[in-house]
Amino acid sequence: MSDPAEIVQVFILAENRLLREALTRILNKKSDIRVVGAVAFSQDVVEQICSAAPNVVLSDSAAIALSDLRLVSELRTAIPNIKMVLIGMETDRETFLRAVRDGVVGYVLKDASAMEVAAAVRSVANNEAVCPPSLCLALFERVANQNSHPPSLVIKHSLGLTRREQQLIQMISRGLTNKEIAAQLNLSEQTIKNHIHRMLRKLGANDRLGAVELCRTPGAVA
Repeated sequence: MSDPAEIVQVFILAENRLLREALTRILNKKSDIRVVGAVAFSQDVVEQICSAAPNVVLSDSAAIALSDLRLVSELRTAIPNIKMVLIGMETDRETFLRAVRDGVVGYVLKDASAMEVAAAVRSVANNEAVCPPSLCLALFERVANQNSHPPSLVIKHSLGLTRREQQLIQMISRGLTNKEIAAQLNLSEQTIKNHIHRMLRKLGANDRLGAVELCRTPGAVA
Protein backbone atom coordinates (compact mmCIF):
# COMPACT_ATOMS: atom_id res chain seq x y z
CA MET A 1 0.00 0.00 0.00
CA SER A 2 1.27 3.48 -0.82
CA ASP A 3 2.58 5.82 1.86
CA PRO A 4 -0.35 8.19 2.76
CA ALA A 5 1.98 11.13 2.17
CA GLU A 6 2.45 9.99 -1.44
CA ILE A 7 -1.24 9.44 -2.23
CA VAL A 8 -2.55 11.92 -4.81
CA GLN A 9 -5.72 13.63 -3.57
CA VAL A 10 -8.07 14.18 -6.52
CA PHE A 11 -11.22 16.28 -6.79
CA ILE A 12 -13.52 15.42 -9.71
CA LEU A 13 -15.60 18.13 -11.35
CA ALA A 14 -17.98 16.77 -13.99
CA GLU A 15 -21.52 17.61 -15.08
CA ASN A 16 -22.55 14.03 -15.81
CA ARG A 17 -23.28 11.97 -12.69
CA LEU A 18 -22.38 8.69 -14.38
CA LEU A 19 -19.02 10.13 -15.43
CA ARG A 20 -18.32 11.33 -11.88
CA GLU A 21 -19.16 7.91 -10.47
CA ALA A 22 -17.14 6.08 -13.10
CA LEU A 23 -14.06 8.26 -12.59
CA THR A 24 -14.37 7.95 -8.82
CA ARG A 25 -14.58 4.16 -9.05
CA ILE A 26 -11.65 3.93 -11.48
CA LEU A 27 -9.31 6.23 -9.56
CA ASN A 28 -10.13 4.84 -6.09
CA LYS A 29 -8.97 1.43 -7.32
CA LYS A 30 -5.45 2.86 -7.62
CA SER A 31 -3.39 2.46 -4.45
CA ASP A 32 -1.69 5.83 -4.94
CA ILE A 33 -4.79 7.91 -5.77
CA ARG A 34 -7.74 8.91 -3.58
CA VAL A 35 -10.82 10.86 -4.68
CA VAL A 36 -11.65 13.49 -2.05
CA GLY A 37 -14.69 14.97 -3.79
CA ALA A 38 -16.84 14.65 -6.91
CA VAL A 39 -19.45 17.26 -7.83
CA ALA A 40 -21.10 19.10 -10.71
CA PHE A 41 -20.29 22.75 -11.35
CA SER A 42 -21.92 25.26 -8.99
CA GLN A 43 -21.26 28.86 -7.95
CA ASP A 44 -19.55 27.73 -4.74
CA VAL A 45 -17.44 24.98 -6.31
CA VAL A 46 -14.17 26.84 -5.62
CA GLU A 47 -15.01 26.84 -1.90
CA GLN A 48 -15.86 23.12 -2.07
CA ILE A 49 -12.55 22.34 -3.73
CA CYS A 50 -10.61 24.44 -1.22
CA SER A 51 -12.28 22.59 1.66
CA ALA A 52 -11.31 19.22 0.18
CA ALA A 53 -7.68 20.38 -0.29
CA PRO A 54 -6.83 18.19 -3.32
CA ASN A 55 -3.53 18.05 -5.18
CA VAL A 56 -5.26 17.66 -8.54
CA VAL A 57 -8.60 18.75 -9.98
CA LEU A 58 -9.88 16.51 -12.77
CA SER A 59 -12.57 18.35 -14.72
CA ASP A 60 -14.64 17.73 -17.82
CA SER A 61 -14.96 20.44 -20.46
CA ALA A 62 -18.66 21.10 -19.69
CA ALA A 63 -17.90 22.21 -16.14
CA ILE A 64 -15.17 24.55 -17.35
CA ALA A 65 -17.50 26.01 -19.99
CA LEU A 66 -20.16 26.72 -17.36
CA SER A 67 -17.63 28.73 -15.36
CA ASP A 68 -16.94 30.98 -18.39
CA LEU A 69 -13.39 29.63 -18.30
CA ARG A 70 -12.62 31.59 -15.11
CA LEU A 71 -12.51 28.53 -12.88
CA VAL A 72 -8.89 27.65 -13.59
CA SER A 73 -7.54 31.11 -12.74
CA GLU A 74 -9.77 31.35 -9.65
CA LEU A 75 -8.52 27.99 -8.41
CA ARG A 76 -4.90 28.94 -9.03
CA THR A 77 -5.44 32.09 -6.98
CA ALA A 78 -7.15 30.21 -4.14
CA ILE A 79 -4.76 27.21 -4.17
CA PRO A 80 -1.47 28.29 -5.81
CA ASN A 81 -0.08 24.74 -6.10
CA ILE A 82 -3.23 23.13 -7.51
CA LYS A 83 -2.88 21.13 -10.72
CA MET A 84 -5.75 21.02 -13.24
CA VAL A 85 -6.42 18.24 -15.74
CA LEU A 86 -9.11 18.67 -18.39
CA ILE A 87 -10.72 15.50 -19.69
CA GLY A 88 -13.02 14.96 -22.66
CA MET A 89 -11.50 17.73 -24.76
CA GLU A 90 -11.50 17.96 -28.55
CA THR A 91 -8.33 18.19 -30.65
CA ASP A 92 -8.88 21.91 -31.21
CA ARG A 93 -5.66 23.92 -31.19
CA GLU A 94 -7.09 27.20 -29.93
CA THR A 95 -9.10 25.59 -27.13
CA PHE A 96 -5.99 23.70 -26.05
CA LEU A 97 -3.75 26.79 -26.15
CA ARG A 98 -6.27 28.84 -24.21
CA ALA A 99 -6.45 26.13 -21.54
CA VAL A 100 -2.65 26.15 -21.27
CA ARG A 101 -2.59 29.95 -20.96
CA ASP A 102 -5.19 29.76 -18.18
CA GLY A 103 -2.95 27.38 -16.25
CA VAL A 104 -4.12 23.89 -17.15
CA VAL A 105 -1.21 21.41 -17.06
CA GLY A 106 -3.03 18.24 -18.14
CA TYR A 107 -5.18 17.83 -21.24
CA VAL A 108 -6.79 14.47 -22.00
CA LEU A 109 -8.92 13.75 -25.06
CA LYS A 110 -12.40 12.24 -24.82
CA ASP A 111 -11.29 8.84 -26.10
CA ALA A 112 -8.63 8.44 -23.40
CA SER A 113 -8.57 5.13 -21.52
CA ALA A 114 -8.92 4.76 -17.76
CA MET A 115 -5.20 3.99 -17.61
CA GLU A 116 -4.38 7.21 -19.48
CA VAL A 117 -6.54 9.31 -17.15
CA ALA A 118 -4.87 7.84 -14.07
CA ALA A 119 -1.44 8.36 -15.64
CA ALA A 120 -2.29 12.02 -16.34
CA VAL A 121 -3.30 12.54 -12.71
CA ARG A 122 -0.04 11.03 -11.48
CA SER A 123 2.04 13.04 -13.94
CA VAL A 124 0.64 16.46 -13.07
CA ALA A 125 0.89 15.64 -9.36
CA ASN A 126 4.61 15.05 -10.00
CA ASN A 127 4.94 18.49 -11.63
CA GLU A 128 4.85 17.16 -15.17
CA ALA A 129 2.63 18.39 -18.00
CA VAL A 130 0.39 16.15 -20.08
CA CYS A 131 -1.00 16.82 -23.54
CA PRO A 132 -1.88 14.71 -26.59
CA PRO A 133 1.00 14.29 -29.07
CA SER A 134 -1.30 15.70 -31.76
CA LEU A 135 -1.38 19.03 -29.91
CA CYS A 136 2.23 19.29 -28.73
CA LEU A 137 3.24 20.75 -32.09
CA ALA A 138 0.67 23.56 -31.67
CA LEU A 139 2.24 24.50 -28.34
CA PHE A 140 5.79 24.47 -29.72
CA GLU A 141 4.77 26.54 -32.73
CA ARG A 142 2.99 29.14 -30.57
CA VAL A 143 6.00 29.57 -28.29
CA ALA A 144 8.39 29.79 -31.24
CA ASN A 145 6.16 32.34 -32.95
CA GLN A 146 5.96 34.49 -29.83
CA ASN A 147 9.74 34.44 -29.45
CA SER A 148 10.21 35.46 -33.10
CA HIS A 149 7.46 38.06 -33.08
CA PRO A 150 6.83 39.16 -29.49
CA PRO A 151 3.39 40.81 -29.33
CA SER A 152 3.28 44.47 -28.53
CA LEU A 153 1.18 45.29 -25.51
CA VAL A 154 1.54 49.05 -25.78
CA ILE A 155 -2.09 50.10 -25.84
CA LYS A 156 -3.41 52.92 -27.97
CA HIS A 157 -4.68 55.90 -26.03
CA SER A 158 -8.07 55.35 -27.68
CA LEU A 159 -8.58 52.25 -25.52
CA GLY A 160 -8.41 54.48 -22.48
CA LEU A 161 -6.18 52.30 -20.29
CA THR A 162 -4.19 54.00 -17.57
CA ARG A 163 -0.48 53.35 -17.13
CA ARG A 164 -1.30 51.04 -14.21
CA GLU A 165 -3.78 49.08 -16.34
CA GLN A 166 -1.21 48.70 -19.11
CA GLN A 167 1.20 47.38 -16.47
CA LEU A 168 -1.42 44.89 -15.34
CA ILE A 169 -1.91 43.66 -18.92
CA GLN A 170 1.82 42.98 -19.15
CA MET A 171 1.82 41.04 -15.88
CA ILE A 172 -1.32 39.06 -16.69
CA SER A 173 0.18 38.10 -20.06
CA ARG A 174 3.09 36.53 -18.14
CA GLY A 175 0.62 34.30 -16.30
CA LEU A 176 0.85 35.99 -12.89
CA THR A 177 -2.06 35.54 -10.48
CA ASN A 178 -3.72 38.44 -8.64
CA LYS A 179 -1.82 37.47 -5.50
CA GLU A 180 1.52 37.48 -7.31
CA ILE A 181 0.75 40.83 -8.99
CA ALA A 182 -0.25 42.34 -5.65
CA ALA A 183 3.02 41.19 -4.07
CA GLN A 184 5.12 42.67 -6.89
CA LEU A 185 3.29 46.00 -6.85
CA ASN A 186 3.05 46.22 -3.03
CA LEU A 187 -0.73 46.54 -3.25
CA SER A 188 -3.54 44.53 -1.68
CA GLU A 189 -5.03 41.65 -3.65
CA GLN A 190 -8.44 43.36 -3.48
CA THR A 191 -6.98 46.52 -5.04
CA ILE A 192 -5.61 44.44 -7.92
CA LYS A 193 -9.00 42.75 -8.36
CA ASN A 194 -10.67 46.18 -8.52
CA HIS A 195 -8.16 47.44 -11.10
CA ILE A 196 -8.65 44.36 -13.27
CA HIS A 197 -12.45 44.55 -13.01
CA ARG A 198 -12.42 48.18 -14.21
CA MET A 199 -9.96 47.31 -16.98
CA LEU A 200 -12.13 44.45 -18.26
CA ARG A 201 -15.19 46.72 -18.35
CA LYS A 202 -13.22 49.39 -20.19
CA LEU A 203 -12.00 46.90 -22.80
CA GLY A 204 -15.30 45.05 -23.06
CA ALA A 205 -13.46 41.79 -22.32
CA ASN A 206 -15.10 38.84 -20.57
CA ASP A 207 -11.97 37.70 -18.75
CA ARG A 208 -8.25 38.30 -18.23
CA LEU A 209 -7.22 36.23 -21.22
CA GLY A 210 -9.69 38.10 -23.41
CA ALA A 211 -8.13 41.40 -22.34
CA VAL A 212 -4.62 40.20 -23.21
CA GLU A 213 -5.75 38.86 -26.58
CA LEU A 214 -7.49 42.13 -27.39
CA CYS A 215 -4.31 44.05 -26.63
CA ARG A 216 -2.36 41.73 -28.91
CA THR A 217 -4.69 42.48 -31.80
CA PRO A 218 -2.85 44.55 -34.46
CA GLY A 219 -5.61 47.14 -34.51
CA ALA A 220 -5.30 47.73 -30.77
CA VAL A 221 -1.57 48.30 -30.43
CA ALA A 222 0.46 51.41 -30.94
